[in-house]
Amino acid sequence: MSVSVLLADDQPLLSLGFRLVLEAQPDITVVGEAGNGAQAVTMTRALRPDVVLMDVRMPVLDGIEATREIVGAGSPARILVLTTFDLDEYVYAALRAGASGFLLKDVPPADLVSAIRAVAGGHAVVAPAVTRRLLDTVVPLLPGPAVEDVRLQRLTSREREVLRLVARGLSNTEIAADLHLSEATVKAHVGRLLSKLELRDRVQIVVYAYENNLPD
Repeated sequence: MSVSVLLADDQPLLSLGFRLVLEAQPDITVVGEAGNGAQAVTMTRALRPDVVLMDVRMPVLDGIEATREIVGAGSPARILVLTTFDLDEYVYAALRAGASGFLLKDVPPADLVSAIRAVAGGHAVVAPAVTRRLLDTVVPLLPGPAVEDVRLQRLTSREREVLRLVARGLSNTEIAADLHLSEATVKAHVGRLLSKLELRDRVQIVVYAYENNLPD
């Protein structure tokens, strides 16, 4: 499968470095470079990339708002957020806006390539331990929901169990072992969670669960 990537970063040298790494791969093509968030939105609409590598802090329109606009417009593009620090509070906002994960700007080339391929394939790339650390840092500062989200009422008791385990960072294999289910069954439960809660991917499940005080 060939993967098309749009780079969105206001630092030309970083964009050049990412381009060189990605274009050395036979299955990845960089289709454009945006120097700010507004350009990223426009170019995503025009070029229809599979993945947008999105810097958080950019002029004109930051990466969070750009992510929100791209996702809100119904674009199928998957968004990977770039940040300097793994506890950057802006990353949490980007995940809430619909990003599929985040990478540190000093990510090793091999990890960058793997992340691009994973996201293009519909997977999230935020490591569970890092996700928990990020959310544990930011979520306590946010007000909890005044009332339970009505979408939770759509879930069966088993789906709630799976939701809590996903939020704790467990993989499908680990959840299957914990609940004595097959991986295929767990995968089906995760798919139903996405549908019933109207979420994009596994990262969004984690964010949703924490915002609704569900993890144990």
